[in-house]
Amino acid sequence: MSTFLHLKSIADLFRFFRLERAVMHPLVAVIDFSKVREDITEKTLLSCDFYSLICKSYNRNNFKYGRKVVDFQDGSLICMAPNQVLELENDSEPDAALTGWGLFFHPDLIRATSVFEKMKDYSFFAYEVAEALHLSDKENQILKDCVAKIETELKENIDEHSQNIIVSQIELVLNYCTRFYSRQFITRKNSNNGVVMQVEKILSTYFQDNTEKRLPTVKDLAEQVFLSPGYLSDLLKKETGKSAQDHIHFYLIDEAKNLLLSTDKTVSEIAYILGFEYSQYFNKLFKQKTGKTPVEFRN
Repeated sequence: MSTFLHLKSIADLFRFFRLERAVMHPLVAVIDFSKVREDITEKTLLSCDFYSLICKSYNRNNFKYGRKVVDFQDGSLICMAPNQVLELENDSEPDAALTGWGLFFHPDLIRATSVFEKMKDYSFFAYEVAEALHLSDKENQILKDCVAKIETELKENIDEHSQNIIVSQIELVLNYCTRFYSRQFITRKNSNNGVVMQVEKILSTYFQDNTEKRLPTVKDLAEQVFLSPGYLSDLLKKETGKSAQDHIHFYLIDEAKNLLLSTDKTVSEIAYILGFEYSQYFNKLFKQKTGKTPVEFRN
């Protein structure tokens, strides 16, 4: 049996953690988890209307995200977009020491700023828990310093400069997360190469025996290598310079060339074999990738 809770506002967040609202900003909050008294007695599914960055340490795992337990013992950071679901379970020791910090901000805080347009570039908000950012002590301290500046600003009297200063610090945190994820991709290069080889094998096998008559998607690939679509695409981009979609198109065009030169099937028939519902979409993609139409390439 589990309870589902949806937090609509920053005020709801403070009530959930049973904290006094010393800071009254309605759209952003910084929480020191050492001041939180957890009394969760049953499994709780939690979602919010705001962005959440959570760096939390416990000597027992009590967070699940994407159906997997989050190991916060080494200082890992998870980033959640609005309406994503976090599962909480109280399986910690009674005297477990809870530490860490959380940064929470509502989309309305950044809506009229350049950061709002950049949020789609921060793809780590779509990662699964197994793809959490594992912070070094130095990286954790850098983020904590940024978050501390936000907290200091929140405690000042709100004026016409407050939002710009807070938003610029949030953008700095997100940019550091991007940098640290890039470092993580590099330090995990060996395991990443294994993923690249898996993807190539999956695509090669798929186009050798395309019995489903549909195009594979990035989601299809991600599920087979047990990663989220966003993380897989970013990993491939770092390792090969091509996104997951680019890899699908590479194998697709390669197989199309084989069929055009080794069979007498029409372009429409080849498009159908490759999983295209309409041949004009196939023609457009082939021209985009090769500079020639399928007929021009065959001739």
